[in-house]
Amino acid sequence: MHKEYFAGCDIGSTTGKAVILDKHGIVGSAIIPGEIDPEDTARIVLQKACEQVKDQPQISDLTYLIGTGYGRKVISFAKENISEISCHALGVYQCDAAIHTIIDIGGQDIKGVAIGKDGTVLEFVMNDKCAAGTGRFFEMMSRTFKMDLDEFSRLSLDARHALPITSQCSVFAETEVISLLAKRHPPSDIAAGIQSSVSKRCFALLKKVGIKPKVAVTGGCAKNKGLIKALQHRLRMDIETLSVDPQLMGAYGAAISARKKVLG
Repeated sequence: MHKEYFAGCDIGSTTGKAVILDKHGIVGSAIIPGEIDPEDTARIVLQKACEQVKDQPQISDLTYLIGTGYGRKVISFAKENISEISCHALGVYQCDAAIHTIIDIGGQDIKGVAIGKDGTVLEFVMNDKCAAGTGRFFEMMSRTFKMDLDEFSRLSLDARHALPITSQCSVFAETEVISLLAKRHPPSDIAAGIQSSVSKRCFALLKKVGIKPKVAVTGGCAKNKGLIKALQHRLRMDIETLSVDPQLMGAYGAAISARKKVLG
């Protein structure tokens, strides 16, 4: 008989994430690119997370599984599904109860979230349907610079000054960047302008929910070093480092909720 395991599966617009907990903490996790069918993504990423657990349970052995993210409603084998906004809030709260503001930058959207003292969501706002500033946008920019995402995230750290990127649309912004590169402006200065532009969009969202220390960034773009630097400059405060991979935060919060359902 397997031990009790509690899982969260976050099926986003571009990736699938899974976290498995026992009563003590995280025992398995995984992140994969999304499949065409969201349920296939869920099965694959959960199986990969299960393989990290010492006694390697099967998905059917999990005591309680909660789905979250865009694809949460098609995870037929989950016990229930919960909004990713609530899951990110609960995950961050578990990491540091003193964090009260989150900017979640996903593959296709940006969310500003205010967290209460008990880890619940007080208020949230989302960006419009434009992809500018999201994970997809950064993927587009890294291809324009012929770099991988990690290289691009560090490029702006060497900038002498940020060149303004004025376009709010991701397509027009790409055209603007190509033009600046053609004029032989330093790539690091252009990259700093991109990061500054995104930080400005994030700041505008955060102002709508109220910016209360401490502030954390979740989602894959939290690993973008240039963006974190630009955000800290814009906010005039530090961005907190989370004890759990920020890209796993939705799945982590879902797993915590699953554990609470059973253990209280």
